[in-house]
Amino acid sequence: MSRTAAATSLYGSDATAERQREAFHTGEVPVAVYGLGKMGLPLAAAYAEVCGNVIGADADSEVVASVDAGECHVGREPGLDDLVGELVAQDALSATDNSSAAAAASVHVLIVPTRIDDENAPDLSILESVVEDVAGGLEPGDLVVVECTVPPKTCEEVVVPRLERESGFALGEFGVAFCPERTSSGRALEDIQGAYPKVVGGVDEESTRAATLVYEAINAKGVLAVSDATTAEAVKLFEGVYRDVNIALANELARFTDDLAVDVTEAIATANTQPFCDIHDPGPGVGGHCIPYYPYFLLDGREREGPLLETARAVNDSMPDFVVDKLREEFAAEGAALDGARVLVLGLTYRPGVAETAATPAKPIIDGLSSAGAEVLCADPLLEEYDEFDATPIAVGDITDRPLDGVVVVTPHEAFDGIDWTAFERRGEREGLVVIDGRDSLDLAGTPHRTYTIGRGRDV
Repeated sequence: MSRTAAATSLYGSDATAERQREAFHTGEVPVAVYGLGKMGLPLAAAYAEVCGNVIGADADSEVVASVDAGECHVGREPGLDDLVGELVAQDALSATDNSSAAAAASVHVLIVPTRIDDENAPDLSILESVVEDVAGGLEPGDLVVVECTVPPKTCEEVVVPRLERESGFALGEFGVAFCPERTSSGRALEDIQGAYPKVVGGVDEESTRAATLVYEAINAKGVLAVSDATTAEAVKLFEGVYRDVNIALANELARFTDDLAVDVTEAIATANTQPFCDIHDPGPGVGGHCIPYYPYFLLDGREREGPLLETARAVNDSMPDFVVDKLREEFAAEGAALDGARVLVLGLTYRPGVAETAATPAKPIIDGLSSAGAEVLCADPLLEEYDEFDATPIAVGDITDRPLDGVVVVTPHEAFDGIDWTAFERRGEREGLVVIDGRDSLDLAGTPHRTYTIGRGRDV
């Protein structure tokens, strides 16, 4: 990959928009994607499929070597394995470190992790480091696009000043835009290529224009261009905090199940038939890389408080304790104790079908059960490592081989659909187990198990 002599830049070019589109599609505009993780590699592949001139950059040398060999280290993404292999074979996609990529590209797309520290403050150190790498190879006419989730004003107050300071160029000689990653694990290519439009906002009008041209080329649904980069940054966060607050509402309503003697899940579903109502489903907590953290991207460093966002976080963070308390109550109703019970936790990843445990509610549930004196077993068909969980792992196929007292379903993977719930053996005198269904995924009618479903209550 290298810069070509003509039409290698989009920002500030005198060429017509038609000529710029042609240049992008024919590979005259070299693209670098920084960060080849679970979202970065699909993004790099989507770019390479369109323009045929992409270099992926990553700090992990093993990732770089893997991608450069045509291998795909990101699992469970339909179509990605074959696409990466084909693109590398065609010399449309290669991989290297950050500094080499910066020197070769004229469009720089940053999609690296933004962590949250122990004080719930966003940590931009990885982004800042990559921005410095980009600045080392920046040339007039280059466009820098940030896709990773950041606090509002990051492009304006962090990215642009650092690029200017480290490169010696001023904004106007290069452009900066924000284009939020709007992608879910397990459907990355579909989302990137056109499940819904991309959002673009630049720090100036020319940045917005150039970024729009690029993303119109890779997304079939087109682009929603917003007023500026800060608005685009806020769009991404608003999408996440909406879900967090909505789930918190559902979880709080689910807590009324017993007091009202009502099936809250049924009531929610019925209420949602009215067009102005869209309440989400209750559950044992909120996990993932996004939703549990986005409120802090908005709250950190702001004079204005966000009591609704803080309350929603508190409600959702309390659900694992609610699950443990309900299990304790159900044991007590049978004259038994959680202390000394053997409990199996099913599903440790943060959502079905995704082999990731970021902020999974399974961890605090397991910790709560252990603190209550229970012996905790766990099973998840997608995981190979269980070191972060204070529980004894067992294979899904072996879960009915050990006598149990209780089961908690946290994440209902498809592999659990084949469980024979009549095959469980209880350690005590009672025939059935005490089961907490966190996701309304079970139908245990006709079995001897005492079942409590979050949002529905006790099955009778």
